[in-house]
Amino acid sequence: MVEVAPGLLGCVLRHEATSGVIVETEAYHLSEPACHAYVGLTPRTEVLFGAPGRAYVYRSYGIHALVNAVCEPEGVGAAVLIRALEPLDGVGEMYHRRRVAREVDLCSGPGKLTQALGIELHHNGGDLLTGPVRIEPRPPAWRDVRWVAGPRIGITKAVELPWRFCAVGASSVSRPWPPGLRAAA
Repeated sequence: MVEVAPGLLGCVLRHEATSGVIVETEAYHLSEPACHAYVGLTPRTEVLFGAPGRAYVYRSYGIHALVNAVCEPEGVGAAVLIRALEPLDGVGEMYHRRRVAREVDLCSGPGKLTQALGIELHHNGGDLLTGPVRIEPRPPAWRDVRWVAGPRIGITKAVELPWRFCAVGASSVSRPWPPGLRAAA
């Protein structure tokens, strides 16, 4: 899953007529307490322990739906959280759903991007290759995406793990990158 997270950077997340280029991800694994799978198999985490390539969609703080890509073999609870997108298609619809003034604010966070794309809890468990919410290959302009890695954000456990990945130069990341942190690939 730590290899999958930067590998998704530059790919396209699409739902219906809206899409964006993935510019920020975070990896989560059952071995660390920030991962929902850490507590074991429950009705909520069932998708996390299922087949790779499925969407794990859950509600955060009772407010926002967040979308993850399950990425380990069945029985191993792990996923990559999609944290931010650069808007690509359906920008007008994104503005309608988000009611913000600037394009950079449309998808610059995991709850923002699901709202902009219309991703909801009923998409949980969907196939990310063929389902209504899907991940598509990188467009030509993003073929050689460079990235940086550092600590995850917005969590209180296992914060020291360098499992947050951002595309270099992306304007829509959820939080600016700390100065001087450059584990570039």
